Amino acid sequence: MDLKLAGKTALITGGSKGIGRATAEIFAAEGCNVIIVSRTAETLAAVKAAIAQKSNVRVDTVAADLSDSANVDKLAKDYPDIDILVNNAGAIPGGTLLDVSEATWRKAWDLKVFGYVNMCRAFYALMKTRKAGVIINVVGNAADTHDPEYICGVAGNAALTAFSQSLGCVSARDGIRVVALSPGPVETDRIVNLMKKKAKDRTGSADNWQELRKPLPFQRCATPEEIGAAAAFLASPHSGYTSGSVVTIDAGLSARATAF
Repeated sequence: MDLKLAGKTALITGGSKGIGRATAEIFAAEGCNVIIVSRTAETLAAVKAAIAQKSNVRVDTVAADLSDSANVDKLAKDYPDIDILVNNAGAIPGGTLLDVSEATWRKAWDLKVFGYVNMCRAFYALMKTRKAGVIINVVGNAADTHDPEYICGVAGNAALTAFSQSLGCVSARDGIRVVALSPGPVETDRIVNLMKKKAKDRTGSADNWQELRKPLPFQRCATPEEIGAAAAFLASPHSGYTSGSVVTIDAGLSARATAF
């Protein structure tokens, strides 16, 4: 299917690995120019080189910490004409209420929760002047599974889900679509680390973390490419009537309301 993204420009945060990298590669394969933002210049350079080998599109990379709103403002100033914004930066640590300190909680939310809000505020205003644009917020199904061993992420994802719905329910009047993409467990470094922590908390050892995948649907996590492909479709004109929605990709985990 031609997603009709050729010639468009997408800015993808957290784009140097995992879901962000897969999303950038898929957008580029569709002929979309990409701006990839992450904290580490070295990993960004590797992604740029990989995309350049496969796709003839413009690839810009920006090393920036988006928990600092000044960096968000600079991005908006440098790239005011993007067509698509994919918010994906941020890894909230696991732990129960008594495990996660206030400092850890605030640091995690500064990047993922407030980072998303600030990015939306900056780029929504620019899109509104053109009466066109798509914002995809990659959130996570913890908002629905309510895992008490991931309580900081549960609360953060719930906030971003409601935020995306609230913004997206009225954005059509500005010519903009806003969608929350809510993956379940995805085989990324972050999920592997969370599973290792959970395995260690339960058994005293992280060595058997792969056992936690067995109860999952299909006995596996999703792949980053499965999530990236969904983001590309949601950003495309083929999904042009989708806004204020939460698209969950977790093989039914949240439908049965249990954490992995």
